[in-house]
Amino acid sequence: MSDFLQVHPSDPEDRNIKQIANVLLAGGVIVYPTDSTYALGCHIGDKGALDRIRRIRQLGDKHNFTLVCKDLSSLASYAQVHNSAYRILKAYTPGPYTFILKATPEVPRRLLHPKKKTIGLRVPDNAIAQAILGKMGEPIMSTSLILPGEDERLVDPYDMRLKIGKLVDLIVDGGVCGAEATTMVDLVDGVPVVIREGKGDSEPFR
Repeated sequence: MSDFLQVHPSDPEDRNIKQIANVLLAGGVIVYPTDSTYALGCHIGDKGALDRIRRIRQLGDKHNFTLVCKDLSSLASYAQVHNSAYRILKAYTPGPYTFILKATPEVPRRLLHPKKKTIGLRVPDNAIAQAILGKMGEPIMSTSLILPGEDERLVDPYDMRLKIGKLVDLIVDGGVCGAEATTMVDLVDGVPVVIREGKGDSEPFR
C-alpha cells in the first residue's frame, strides 16, 4: 500500500513537501493535486516511473504526457516560445491550461510527440503543486488521473487509495479536487488553436 500524506491545500508544510520531492527523486510515482484535476506524476528523467504510469493508465507509446512547470521561465527551458506565444503564456499562466509547443533538446525524446516533436506544458495555480515544483527545481512529468475504462476522473483521495493504492508510491491528499481537465491550446505556430475544451476559459483564444 502506498503512503498517504495529508497536506494543507493553501499552506503546505515544508517537511511534507520535502517528503514528496524525495519520493519523486528516488524514482517514485505520486498522485498530487493541481488546479484542474489530480494527476499522476514522476521525475522527468525516470523511464521506469514513466512506464509504471503507462501501465496504471494502460497508455500506448504515443500518449502525450505533460511537463508541469513552476513558472514561465522554467517552461521556456523546455519549449521554443515565439514572441506572440510568450505574451499568451504570460497572460494565462499559472492557470488550468496545457499549451502545446515545440520542444527543446532538454526534453527527453520519449516524452515528445513522435512526429511533431512537440510537448504539452503547463503551470498550475495550486499551492501544493507549486511547492513541490519549487522543492524539485525542475518539472514533474504528469498525466491526468483517470483510470482505464472510466469516464470520470478520481476526485477523492480516499477513493484513490482504494483503487490504486498498491500501484503508486505516494498519494498526496490536498482535499477533494475538480474533475475537469485543463483547456488545451496549441501554440506551435504562435497562433492559438484550442484543441480541447476544459476548465480554463477558451474564449480568448478564438
